[in-house]
Order: sequence, then C-alpha cells, then structure tokens
Amino acid sequence: MINVLERLSPGARVAVIRLRSLGDCVLTTPAISLLKQARPDLRIAMVVEDAFAPVFTGNPDLESILPPRALEISRWRPELTLNLHGGATSFRLTIAGRSRWRAGFAHFRFRPVYNIQIPRAQEILHVDRKVHTAEHVASAMFYLGVPQTDIPRARLVAKPQQSVRPYAVLHPMASAPDKTWPSSNFLALAEHLDQRLKVEPVFIAGPGESLDAFALYRTLAGAALEEIKSLLAGASLFVGNDSGPAHMAAAFGLPVVVLFGSSDPDTWRPWRTESSVLTNLDGIAAIQVSQVVESIETLLVPQPTPHLLQPK
Repeated sequence: MINVLERLSPGARVAVIRLRSLGDCVLTTPAISLLKQARPDLRIAMVVEDAFAPVFTGNPDLESILPPRALEISRWRPELTLNLHGGATSFRLTIAGRSRWRAGFAHFRFRPVYNIQIPRAQEILHVDRKVHTAEHVASAMFYLGVPQTDIPRARLVAKPQQSVRPYAVLHPMASAPDKTWPSSNFLALAEHLDQRLKVEPVFIAGPGESLDAFALYRTLAGAALEEIKSLLAGASLFVGNDSGPAHMAAAFGLPVVVLFGSSDPDTWRPWRTESSVLTNLDGIAAIQVSQVVESIETLLVPQPTPHLLQPK
C-alpha cells in the first residue's frame, strides 16, 4: 500500500469527486474532515453537481467547489484526484485532472485509470460486517494514509432559522413507494406534535413533489437546499423516511426518527446523532404511529448530564 498522503507536496491541491446524491454528499463530509485534519495544508476541492453543491457551501475543510466539467478540474491542477463516485462521468473527470495520483475503489469500472485502487472498507477497517456509508467513504482516506481514528459527524454549515416556537421538520417523501410511510400517518403524527407536544410540524419536499395533503401545516416544497439547511439547523427534531434530509438533520445533531422500508438501516442509519430507527418485517406501512410517538418522546426527554449526577 502506498501512503499517498506522505507523498503529496506541501499545499498540494486535491480534487474529490462525489457528483450526487444528497445523502451520499452529506456522508462524504466526515471523510473530508479526516483528510483535512491529517493534512491541514492541503487545498481540497469538491467536484459535485450544481444541485448538491449547497451541501458543501461554507465547509471550512474545502477551498473550492467545482462543477463537474473537465475544464474546471484541469484548471484546478490537482496532484491527487480521488473518485468517490464511480461510473463513466466521474471516470472522465478523473482523467481530466491529469493528476500524479488517481485514486478510486477497486470495484469501480475502468480500473486501469487508477494508480491507487482502494480495497473494500471491511479490509481497511479490519471488520467482518456491513459498514455504514460514512465508514465506507472514510475508509478511502485511511487507505490513502490518514491515521485511523473515530469518524466524526457529518458537517453542514448554515445560519439557523429563527422561530418563536419550537418546530419539528417532517419529510414524508421517498424515492419509492416501499420506502414511504403513509401520509395519513404523518398527519396523525403532526397533530400529536402540534396539540400534545406543542411543537410546530413543518413539512418539506423536493422539487416537483406535492405537499397538498399537509396544507393544514407549514409546508416547504421545492425550496433551495440552502433554505432547507437553515430550516434544519434551527429545528428541534426531524422525522422522516430514509432520505437525504434525514442525513442533513443528523449532521446538525438533531434528534432524528427515521422510518425504513426496503433500504438497509445498517448502511444508511443516521450517523453520530441521537436517533431512533424504525422498521417492520411487513413493510414501512406497518410501522405504527404510536411507535413513532414513543420514539419522539424518548428522544426529547433531557438526559442527565454525567458530571452532575450525585454519587449514591
């Protein structure tokens, strides 16, 4: 194994390619933090599609955010290009960097382009289990020479939205029906939050998604990602289907309740925050509102501070 980190020049430029999607981009930020901590002198650029660039805005570990265009990467002149995406587009962008070091996972297509081929995360981390996505990405940094240590929480930067009343962000959307909790359940949950817990429910959705079913409450559909970041940064709680916004909420350290359908909680559970993950063998629709309410009330109960506990 080549310790690339020791061979990079002082102040070397690094291009990290992670084109999409929302959750993947959020869960790349712990790895970037590890890289920057190990080599604070590095000048790191994130190569990402415009729709997901706001995930990285304001991140102090990054010097630049580049669009996925060959000319932009060529102008950046990276000494190391690290492809965390895979696929044909990221392969072409890796070549465009004309870097001395080109790193990508060994299972990626077009393997010969990578003179650093990163093995499976299990091999790097010396574990025999499924790994979380944050662990998978961070393992690439360890392979490049970052000392192995705890993987931190994801990092997002935003000014919290101000509100006179505590509010919870609810995300009732998902990429497939078998990942989507019924809207009637979200409405029942919203009523409980509003009437019993005195917490305002705020529903969010992406571009082209309708929140008409939740019009009784405050809704935010198709808002800019920067606005969603600000909303989440000021929230008291997040409840939603397994999705990108759930990972954003975890990055801000919110208590998070996530409902899982067909996706794998071991790989996609909230990372490094107080959370509750709910599943059911009969599918996501079989998760009861009462279960979600119980999870919320458990998460919102203040936990005793260890140093304030009195000895018996």
